[in-house]
Amino acid sequence: MSGFVKAVFLLLCASVCGKMKHNLRRTSVQHHKHGTPLFKKMLDQTKTHQVKSDHLLRVDDHDFTMRPAFAGPAVPVGVDVQVESLDSISEVDMDFTMTLYLRHYWKDERLSFPSKTNKSMTFDGRLVKKIWVPDVFFVHSKRSFIHDTTTENIMIRVYPDGHVLYSLRVTVTSACNMDFSRFPLDTQTCTLELESYAYTDEDLMLYWKSGDESLSTDDKISLSQFLIQKFHTTSRLAFYSSTGWYNRLYINFSLRRHIFFFLLQTYFPATLMVMLSWVSFWIDRRAVPARVSLGITTVLTMSTIITGVNASMPRVSYIKAVDIYLWVSFVFVFLSVLEYAVINYLTTVHDGTDRKSKEKPLPCTCDISHSRTMVLDEAYSKPDTNGLAGYTQAPVSSEEAADKQDHVSLVNEATGAKKKTLRGFRIIQNTHAIDAYSRMIFPGAFIFFNLIYWCVYC
Repeated sequence: MSGFVKAVFLLLCASVCGKMKHNLRRTSVQHHKHGTPLFKKMLDQTKTHQVKSDHLLRVDDHDFTMRPAFAGPAVPVGVDVQVESLDSISEVDMDFTMTLYLRHYWKDERLSFPSKTNKSMTFDGRLVKKIWVPDVFFVHSKRSFIHDTTTENIMIRVYPDGHVLYSLRVTVTSACNMDFSRFPLDTQTCTLELESYAYTDEDLMLYWKSGDESLSTDDKISLSQFLIQKFHTTSRLAFYSSTGWYNRLYINFSLRRHIFFFLLQTYFPATLMVMLSWVSFWIDRRAVPARVSLGITTVLTMSTIITGVNASMPRVSYIKAVDIYLWVSFVFVFLSVLEYAVINYLTTVHDGTDRKSKEKPLPCTCDISHSRTMVLDEAYSKPDTNGLAGYTQAPVSSEEAADKQDHVSLVNEATGAKKKTLRGFRIIQNTHAIDAYSRMIFPGAFIFFNLIYWCVYC
């Protein structure tokens, strides 16, 4: 019995020892895989998940409805802008649309925190509602919004010493006062203005962080109708009678319009219509349907071109450069129609005069004696009288001499009136005289106008 008990006792001891070895082996394997806590990297407490940002920045310990250094000197807020794109320029609405990155720099000691590595902390837009940020707005803006895809494009970076970087991505549509007196050969200057809404210059000093270098643009920015010449920054004070003086920042950029589009769409068609109206000068004046239809077609086409140009422009009260060119072209086309109206009228008058002269009966000389006839024939030239040498000249009485003088005076008056009539209708008698002059005057005058126009506006 004692031997049996000893055997059972040895078996129990062996099983207990085996379990202890197995547990020690599992523990060593786990330590080999994960390592001991003594060899873990020492992390900055600002980066550990155990410390909340609200506690680290002590957001609840301060009143962030008031600006930094409240009741003290003005808070300096630096600004820089990166223009991402210039989306559109509208002449009808007189505005432009721009997408940009707007960044603010200031110092708020209430946000300072301890850090062993002196590294900053970055937050998204949710922290904006808990701390103080500058209330910058766009002066003269019509529409603006902060992009929110996939989340609000807002970033806040806080440094251990309390310096803050506040960046956001904004698209703004702002007014631009344009002068179209030289359109489409014009250059426009537009301005985007930034200003604090509530804080005057005694509370907030808004300035460009790095002068002209505070404004940067993308080299790929381009517009279909304009050439972007330059961007530059300025700043000055703005005064409001009810609230005081405010710091205002300006982003200025100049745009020069591309002329090639308007040459193809406006100037070239108008010039062709004017030249087409000159074709009527080479058409016979008796071809009334051809010349009238050609003149009306060119007039209506010019009216359509003028209407199309004005439809895409604001209704300004002054004359634009394109208006001068189009209306002068319209006058040339209208004068070509008027020229044919004058020719047609004078031709009708001349034809009526010829018809009346042909229908007028000749004076009867049946009762005039032979000697009286010879006396009247003395009005002819000397060679004509030599052919009448065989006739005898009868003596002329005083009455016959008086009748002779009266007849000669009547013949002289008729001859003078006929000469005046011939002089007045000399151009009409030459069928193409007026058209011939028009072929030279109209092109010459139009070329002279173009020389003056392009010298003045270019």
